Amino acid sequence: MLLELKKAVCQANLDLVREGLVIQTWGNVSGVDREQGLIVIKPSGVPYSEMKPKHMVVVSLATGRALEGQLKPSSDTDTHLELYRAFPSIGGVVHTHSLNATAWAQTCLDVPALGTTHADYFHGPIPCTRRLTQREIEGDYEKNTGTVIVETLAKRDPLHCPAMLVANHGPFSWGATVSDAVHNAVIMEHVIKMAMLTLSVLPAASPMQKVLLDKHFFRKHGPGAYYGQSSPPPVTSPTRNRRK
Repeated sequence: MLLELKKAVCQANLDLVREGLVIQTWGNVSGVDREQGLIVIKPSGVPYSEMKPKHMVVVSLATGRALEGQLKPSSDTDTHLELYRAFPSIGGVVHTHSLNATAWAQTCLDVPALGTTHADYFHGPIPCTRRLTQREIEGDYEKNTGTVIVETLAKRDPLHCPAMLVANHGPFSWGATVSDAVHNAVIMEHVIKMAMLTLSVLPAASPMQKVLLDKHFFRKHGPGAYYGQSSPPPVTSPTRNRRK
């Protein structure tokens, strides 16, 4: 069942290691098949060095019940499910405890848009959620973690803000595909590191002008985007220099 999605999700989890975003078993990636109403997610607590596509777990998007796989799904499965249910445009979700993003999440503050690199990916600050209440923590904690992310994004397009921080916890990211979600996790980590460095040089640094923020974001995103190529460049075979 969902062999190609299992391969993609497994590879995405391994990519987190390659990108330096996870150590030990500190992270998880999932992908969704909307037509079948199923998600594929990393198993809980399995070392990345041992991970194979066959270890991925298939879970019902509607019920959260594991339908295939001999291992338990990630303990964060209910958080992923909440995001898929709330945001039909996303196809992959990533959670890590990457160093810089997690350190910032522990401040419980939004990440200001200080420069154009930030604006290339996020149309505004990278938000941090409110703290969960005692009832939310003691109740259905993982589901409530997803709920507070959805609550924080209530007035934003999830693809215009493809990642955020959960207060005192860490980063979550998403994208139209599984690989996009990993890409956004990598970008968020580097953007936050740049913000930390900027504020260490000038603690009073101000967010960029809105006109510059809009220019950089919309030149890469939306109907008027003009960054990059509209179609892949042609591939040509190398030729040898010949004397005539």
